[in-house]
Amino acid sequence: MSGPLTQRQRLRQLANVLNASTPLGLVLARLAGTRTFRGPRGLIVATGYRWRLPLAGAFTVGNVVIFRADADTALTGRVLLSHEERHSTQYAWCLGLPFLLFYFAAAAWSAVRYGDPASGNPFERHAGLAAGGYVDRRLHDRKRGFGRRRVYGRRRGHA
Repeated sequence: MSGPLTQRQRLRQLANVLNASTPLGLVLARLAGTRTFRGPRGLIVATGYRWRLPLAGAFTVGNVVIFRADADTALTGRVLLSHEERHSTQYAWCLGLPFLLFYFAAAAWSAVRYGDPASGNPFERHAGLAAGGYVDRRLHDRKRGFGRRRVYGRRRGHA
């Protein structure tokens, strides 16, 4: 698919096998009846995901990137694949499956704070909101004057 793996890509690949996140991703892909193949940069690409949840067009478990799309469509979306690759690295940094707890806690906080699970989620922000197909609602709120701390029922700085 691409050239030889870098040392960092090999390390991520090894970490995600040892922390059980890549094996879990492969089991999930198999149970969901996807087609899997080697992707670029040490990733494993699974296509044809049909289960209802998660609602995303693509998601990552370890080094396994699972797409609803077919192989041609999945591999032409290089920006989305790069976004998902960053999540793969996050699994390695979080020692595997604890990533899921951290991610869902951050998504819940973001949903409460901004009305969507991505805008305030540091994992999505680090992976690139736009690359993942998300809109940064934090910017929209700032333009409308929302999100400022309220003091005694009024916006700070206003009489």
